[in-house]
Amino acid sequence: MHDLREIVDAILYVNRTGIAWEYLPHDFPPYKTVHSYFTRWAADGTTETIHGLLRGKVRRAVGRDTEPTAAIIDSQSVKTSSNVPESSQGIDASRDVSRCPSGGPSNAPTAGSCSTVDSSVTTKHHQNTPVPTSTGP
Repeated sequence: MHDLREIVDAILYVNRTGIAWEYLPHDFPPYKTVHSYFTRWAADGTTETIHGLLRGKVRRAVGRDTEPTAAIIDSQSVKTSSNVPESSQGIDASRDVSRCPSGGPSNAPTAGSCSTVDSSVTTKHHQNTPVPTSTGP
């Protein structure tokens, strides 16, 4: 049996470096053993329990409650219609809007014109309807 500290260090090494399990350096326990512990702990909730306990300890150390009191709701970037006022468009500074996903309204002015929309909100995009003009008296 291997020391559990060596097992945890090996798991953290794989996580930090992103290497495949089979390329784990030989100064750690065999990769099949390390991977076996990792999958067992993930399946039985040990990893989640440790994460929760450590998160609580860190939060207490900085003077916060052990459990978060707020949540962040995810959003997605979509192409914006040219007839939507800028004042009603949201922005998300963490998104690269020049790479918006396709599928926005067909009348979007440029590929880089996007708006952040709450994923729980359903929006309708209306096509520009031509206004009939008078041809004379």
